[in-house]
Amino acid sequence: MKSVKRHLAVLLGATAMLAACGGGGEQIDPFKPTRILSFGDETSTLRSDGSKYTINGTDATTNVVSCAVNQIWVQQLAAHFGLVFGECNPDKLATPTGRMYAAAGAKVADVTAQIDRQFALDGFNSKDMVTILAGANDVLELYAQFPAQDAGTLGNAAQARGEALAAQVNRIVNADGRILLSTVQDMGLSPFAIKEKASHADTDRAALLSELSRRFNAGMRLKIRNDGHYIGLLLTDELMGTMSRYPGAYGASNSADGACLTSSLPPVCTDKTLVANATSASHMWASDTLVAPVVHTYVANQAISRATNNPF
Repeated sequence: MKSVKRHLAVLLGATAMLAACGGGGEQIDPFKPTRILSFGDETSTLRSDGSKYTINGTDATTNVVSCAVNQIWVQQLAAHFGLVFGECNPDKLATPTGRMYAAAGAKVADVTAQIDRQFALDGFNSKDMVTILAGANDVLELYAQFPAQDAGTLGNAAQARGEALAAQVNRIVNADGRILLSTVQDMGLSPFAIKEKASHADTDRAALLSELSRRFNAGMRLKIRNDGHYIGLLLTDELMGTMSRYPGAYGASNSADGACLTSSLPPVCTDKTLVANATSASHMWASDTLVAPVVHTYVANQAISRATNNPF
């Protein structure tokens, strides 16, 4: 019996080693990107002065705003691979390894233009780590058309925009880029949605915003090239759904309100301009529609996991 157990242990160990090597004895080399290219909206934006569309952090010693504190998700992802954006380059590297295309207010059509710019510059390659997160501004724009446009029509439009973003993702796949693609945030969980629900009796406005977010993500996910060698999918909508229900599990205490004072909203909001009892870590939302650092950190964790475990 002991010999059988020993044989089984050896067999299981060999199987585990084979799986770790990708099968057939072929070792999968870890992904080591040489640059990061960020596309999308304000959730992924670093401004030229290093400020961000979340709660900007201050240096503990000087109390001066520091771009290296409360890093957004693409910064944390870049740092994991030793990459840096020029917009936040405290060590003054002569040649930053990150390019920031993401811009405040960007919708899918704007992301298309961002990607066009990179194609015109020097394109994409297998050592590029590309990040894409967009759709929140599309969802909000479509929602603003309700009730002049009915929910079904708006849902179809949201899905079409998700499909349009998928087409851009596939362009990069065809150019041999490696992509970390995020689903859009569930905007029905935002403080904006909660306020809209409270002030309108015609329908559940928060549920409508969630549905538009869902349709956008459905369109995107259905049309992207389903190949983990090129695309690592980040389920930000599902993450935020869980965080909204159980904020304490993520070290937060408030999933319904914005942390920043209305007189000091992102990108000028800092950890010194917050509502009473709020901190950079306590709230899920920085403002009515912009996420706080705690969300950025968990999205970054998911991105790092995808980038290191996907067979890029």
